[in-house]
Amino acid sequence: MSTTVTVTVSDRAVRRIGEILKAEPAGTMLRVSVEGGGCSGFQYKFDMERAKADDDLVLGSDGAMVLIDPVSVDYMAGSEIDFVDDLIGASFKVHNPKATASCGCGTSFSL
Repeated sequence: MSTTVTVTVSDRAVRRIGEILKAEPAGTMLRVSVEGGGCSGFQYKFDMERAKADDDLVLGSDGAMVLIDPVSVDYMAGSEIDFVDDLIGASFKVHNPKATASCGCGTSFSL
């Protein structure tokens, strides 16, 4: 039995990722991953990458390709990757329903 793990990318994030990737060499994608650390136990990491692993979840539209490794997908199941531009700055935010706490910076969380 296979299960489908859903991570979505908001329209705002798709636009911003597309803008960023246009300035990168052809074939560059955004990798989103979860790592141990940060002030709440786990943190999101955003990197530019040109290589896709066979088991990566690939999300993409309008030239905005996002890669997420299987371990990170488990932590991010049901999440939405968003881009916000407000008074404290512009950044990618992950709205994760599994997170029980997060810090003010929005990149650190606990389960």
